Amino acid sequence: MNRFELPGLWLNPSELHGLLATEQLLESIQPGLLKPYIGPLKTRIRQLLGQGGLDPETLDQRIQVRPIAHRHLETEAFGQAAEAVLHRKRLHFDYRSRSRDEMRQRHVSPQRLIHYRNNWYLAAHCHDADDLRLFSLDRIRDPRPDKTPALDIDPATLDRQLEANFGIFTGPQTIGRCCASRRKRPAGPPSSAGTPDQIGQWKDGHYELQIPYGDPTELIREILAWSAEVEVLAPELLRKRVRERLVSAADRYSAGSGKWSRAKGGTA
Repeated sequence: MNRFELPGLWLNPSELHGLLATEQLLESIQPGLLKPYIGPLKTRIRQLLGQGGLDPETLDQRIQVRPIAHRHLETEAFGQAAEAVLHRKRLHFDYRSRSRDEMRQRHVSPQRLIHYRNNWYLAAHCHDADDLRLFSLDRIRDPRPDKTPALDIDPATLDRQLEANFGIFTGPQTIGRCCASRRKRPAGPPSSAGTPDQIGQWKDGHYELQIPYGDPTELIREILAWSAEVEVLAPELLRKRVRERLVSAADRYSAGSGKWSRAKGGTA
């Protein structure tokens, strides 16, 4: 078997293909993010494979990763966040939250970078709120490094806060109860982004699931995706919010409505 050498490192063709596949995976997660850093290495690997009679272009044709719902991310935001996380330094930036839709300055102690559902989040202790917060990197603007050492959160404590609830959002824990309307276990909210602490059981011919959650935003989205098959039993506030969303959606399709369509020149 042919072997090739990078400085201080010997690799066979399979290992070189593995490196290219890894680069392709990282590139699909965040296009252009690593190109300035590993572009020359990628070129050199392809040259080495070509010398061995292998066609590196075949890799691009045979192995593909297609991200879904990917958000545009500024390279600077990721770079500054990653550097602050790894070097344990604080970070300042402007942030526009989806809930308030207003730009606010944030001063944080970064803890982790998390890639979740094709998007990047920064888990950090927010000194303004004096609590753990998750910041979507696509909404960070003008990141400014701070040489002040970051406040450290114990990894075990961080794990509990990030993994105790359904989805990516944190908050005080509440137990939601959902019931599947079919006589088989649903493929919806329980399995797509659940937690180790969720409890499911068959009850009166239906599958009932208890889901710990903090901020209900993501859980509501999952429930709505399976709205015809799943009913929220408790708590009443979660049930009310789902019902309001469903009623609002139904109103848009009811007879005589369709104002958005008419406004665009379409038919109701």
